[in-house]
Parts: sequence; C-alpha cells; structure tokens
Amino acid sequence: MTASSLLSWLLDSDPALRWQVERDLMHEPEHVWGATRERVVTEGFGARLLAAQDLDGQWAGGAYFPSDFSEDLFHQEGQPWTATTWSLNALREWGAPPSAIAGTADKLAANSRWEYDDLPYWGGEVDACINGYTLANGAWLGAEVTGIAEWFVTHQLPDGGWNCEWVEGSTRSSFHSTLNSLFGILDWELITGGTDEIRAARRTAEEYLLERELFRKRGTGETVGDWVTEFRFPFRWSYSVLRAAGYFRAACLADESAPDPRMGQAIEMIRAAEQPDGTWLQAGRHPGRVWFEVDVPAGEPSKWLTFHARRVLDWWDGVHGEDRTPPED
Repeated sequence: MTASSLLSWLLDSDPALRWQVERDLMHEPEHVWGATRERVVTEGFGARLLAAQDLDGQWAGGAYFPSDFSEDLFHQEGQPWTATTWSLNALREWGAPPSAIAGTADKLAANSRWEYDDLPYWGGEVDACINGYTLANGAWLGAEVTGIAEWFVTHQLPDGGWNCEWVEGSTRSSFHSTLNSLFGILDWELITGGTDEIRAARRTAEEYLLERELFRKRGTGETVGDWVTEFRFPFRWSYSVLRAAGYFRAACLADESAPDPRMGQAIEMIRAAEQPDGTWLQAGRHPGRVWFEVDVPAGEPSKWLTFHARRVLDWWDGVHGEDRTPPED
C-alpha cells in the first residue's frame, strides 16, 4: 500500500483505534481526534463493553476471573478475558473517559475482591502483573492506589525487575512481569505526578530490559524465546519487542528523553516483520473467553498491530532522521 491507502485502511476501523491513528500517525489537531475519541463510549467496541458491566461495578461477576470460572475450565479454555480487570484494561486503552463509568471505583471498593485470599480490589494482589493493571486502572478512575505503587518498590528483585512467581520463590525477574509492571507505574506517574522513589524503581526496571536489548538473556546473549517476535493483539499479558518498544516510546515522551540506542536491534526486528504492503500480521489470539473479538484471526493483516508498529517506527525514525514511509499516491 501507499502511505495514503494504508492510512485509509487504518481509518476504516472502530473509534477505539481510529482516534489513535488520527492523533499519532496523522497528527491531526485535537478537535479532530478528540471528536472520534468521544464516540468510543457510544458505538463499537467501547459501547458494547460498557453495556456488559454488572450493576455492582464488575464485569462477569469477578475481579480477575468470571464468577462461574473454575480450575477445570481453566485447563479446558485457558485464561478468560471477560472479568473486571481485563475489561477495565480494554476501556482504558481504548481511550474511554472515566466519566463513562462514573462511580465504578467506589462500587469495586465495596463489591469486588481478588480471588487470591479475598483481598480488597484497590489494595492490589501478590501478582506483579495484576498489580500493574490495577495501578493503571486505579489512577485512571481516581481510586487511591498509592499503596500498590509503593508495593513495587518493596518487591523489586535484585536484578531490577519483577516476577509474578516471586511468591513461589522466584528470585529472577521476568520480561513479561517487568513490562506489565512498568506500564502500570508509568500510567500512575503520568496521572499523579509520581514520587522520586517510585520513579527510580521504574528506571531501574527499564535498565533491566535495556541491558538485555529488549530480547536477550543477559548471561549468554541468546534470545529469551521465540515469543519476543510473536506479535498478537490484544496484547493481554504477553511480552514482545513490539509491546516493549511501545512502552519505551511512551516513557521517553513522558521523560522528554531520547530513545536508548540499545533498542536498535529490537526495532529492526519489528521492521523485519512488516509485509510488502506495509502491514503487520496477527500471530494469533490468546485463547480464552472474550466478550467479542476486536481483531483478525492468525495470519491476517492486523490494523491494531500495524498501528502499534507504525507508531513505534515513526517515533524511532523521526528521532534518527530517517524516512522509510511508503510513497504517496
């Protein structure tokens, strides 16, 4: 595709994606993308998910899992994506304003408990990824979640990151857990202003990924797994160099800093996955219950992945003075 036809293809999408294309790829003025963003809560994915909310503020009757889910179903179906935390993640990432679910923070404080030890929702859990999501969602909805932010300081592992299996005795950080934690901390900082202590923890964890060039084992230099270049949308909990690069783009913009050159090879891995027509292919959806599908099946060109990849490359190439966009019509 040419640049204009690729943009036309991306614009022919749900408002949850379209407004981000307008803002981040087309650089339209705020009144343009803002008007599209307002449609997220009245039509398409956002409206459908809002309509599924329970009267008690939850989705599917549970905090992380649906109320009717069991260990047997987990082994049969995989991780479900319909409960409260995943639904809040989606609405926040799609750009829905907190006013669209006014009162939800208070309802969850009163009615929602974690499946682990019946802990209160806004107090967080023991899982680093869950706490990252809850920190971001709490900041977005105006809940008091400073305690979760401080949890990340006291539970940061000696190598600089986090691992959701620390309660099982793990002492080495996980790429997945560290990235999910970083997203939550950054979102909380952007809304609250953060603290020096928590900002220092964030930068230590960023260094954990950067010294591994976003995809290597520190000791051997080998790739940590094939999953680093398996680009799936929705991203859910999983790590990839695309999702990691998207985080560092957001962090650099927030910190008004230049991208670290150690990201260079990961950026080229993203670029190498671009198809001749300028799109990126869906590697496959994560199995498990969903309210509805928001992207294409495996092997098809994904508008969401194409947007995320194009945004990262535009940012990186813009900083480095490179222009690799397709020609105009």
